[in-house]
Parts: sequence; C-alpha cells; structure tokens
Amino acid sequence: MTFSIVGRCATTGQLGIAISSSSIAVGARCPWLQPGVGAVATQNITLPALGPAVLEQLEAGVAPSAALEKALAGHDFSQFRQLTAIDHLGRTAHFSGSQTLGIHHARSGEQCVGAGNMLAAQGVIDALVEGFEHSQGQLGDRLLAAMQAAVTAGGEAGPVHSAALLVVGDVSWPIVDLRVDWAEQDPIKQLAELWQAYRPQLQDYLTRALDPTQAPSYGVPGDQ
Repeated sequence: MTFSIVGRCATTGQLGIAISSSSIAVGARCPWLQPGVGAVATQNITLPALGPAVLEQLEAGVAPSAALEKALAGHDFSQFRQLTAIDHLGRTAHFSGSQTLGIHHARSGEQCVGAGNMLAAQGVIDALVEGFEHSQGQLGDRLLAAMQAAVTAGGEAGPVHSAALLVVGDVSWPIVDLRVDWAEQDPIKQLAELWQAYRPQLQDYLTRALDPTQAPSYGVPGDQ
C-alpha cells in the first residue's frame, strides 16, 4: 500500500523523499529527514518511531545498514516493517520484514533507494530507482520523475490516496514540505502540480527567512 524513493543530490547535498500510499496522510507518518544527516522512509505497517531512531544512529556516524539494524533491534514486530535510508554521504540501506504486505521489493541505486509493498509487480521499484537515476533537474523534480515512472510501471495493486514530497538542504527546516493527504484519484499528479507551483517560489521563501531586507514582495493585496 506504499512506495517511496529516498534520494540525495550529489551537487547540492540535499536529501529528499517522495512517497505515496493507499492510506490517508502518508506524509504525516512515513518520511523522516534531518539536514546534513540523512533521510528515512518507514512504511508497510508503519512504526513512525523508527524514523527518528535511524536518524539518531546516522547522526552518530553509524552506516545506514547498521543504523537500520540497531533501530529495529530496539522495537518489537520488526518483521512487519519496511525501511529505507540514505545518509549525507549517499550511502543507502533497506529492510523488508518477512511480514511485508503483498508483492514487495526494495532496491538501492546511485544516490537513492526505493521500496514498496502491495505493488502491481516487483518491477515497479526497478522503474522507480531507474527513474531517479536517469532524471535531471532539482531534487524535487527527480524524486517526482521517479514516482511517475513507478506509476507508469503499474504502481500499487490498488488505489492510491495520499502522497508527499519533502526535501532538506542547508537550513534546519524542510525547504520543501508538500502533501496531498487525501485524494480520490491520482494524488501523485496533484503532488506534481503542487511542486510546479512551489518550485519558482522556493528561493523566495528561503530569502524571506534568512534576510528579510532582500526579500521580494509578496505580490498580494495589502503588500505595500
């Protein structure tokens, strides 16, 4: 009921996650990121606590594979979990427990790792990873290109209802945090439309936060 791509931009060092699910509000539970540290997707029968637990290990310098092992060892029911992680160096790891739902697959690629469960076919994740590897543009563009490649390859076995895109960079907060918490159809397309609207304004919001004296006008009524 979920598939996701976790990726890093080798040029900027930005880290990001794009994810979709048949469940409501996937962006509230599954993606976890920390600037300069790493990004983690925790899915299948989701335990949100695993995201911060893996990030804590990554921040301590533990490699992603060992970080997943340490985080899972501290919680019961690990065989029900599916996890992916990438650190600030681009190293990746993934885990799919024996109780992962339906057709499932996980695969590491160049500066990325993808995973999914209740898929139409295992090849969906191959398309997801290769879609990221062969894409260009900003990290948000590449993550969404990967998601759209996965959909073209069959996506989930059932309907998808929510999707999210998060990216972290040089500041302490997410520079992109976009979500479609519920849609009757095609939340990934709606998420891509949100990204196209937000993308031209991304730098403006950073400038407003870091140096309001250089911030562009808002261009709305009441803005003098």
